Amino acid sequence: MGIEWNLRRLMAARGMFATADLVPLLAERGVHLSREQVFRLVTQPPQRLSMDVLAAVCDALSCTPNDLIEVRVVNEQSRRVADGAVGRPAVRRSTIRRPEGM
Repeated sequence: MGIEWNLRRLMAARGMFATADLVPLLAERGVHLSREQVFRLVTQPPQRLSMDVLAAVCDALSCTPNDLIEVRVVNEQSRRVADGAVGRPAVRRSTIRRPEGM
């Protein structure tokens, strides 16, 4: 699974091109982050995000979490089975063979 983080694009659509533009908007909503924290939040997908920050960003930009986050399938593996349908890769069991005479 891959995640596309759209915060920078949403900010640009509202005429906000500097990451520091978001700092006072979040502070108005009770979320106090440093400029560096906001820079990381804007430029890279967060691994963890508190509900307070998510709610403040959505309120500040008048968007929903679905606007911010797009989940995409990455590296999906599939194989063709005998009837032509696409299925999951088969699990192949290994066989352990002992040398003769043991």
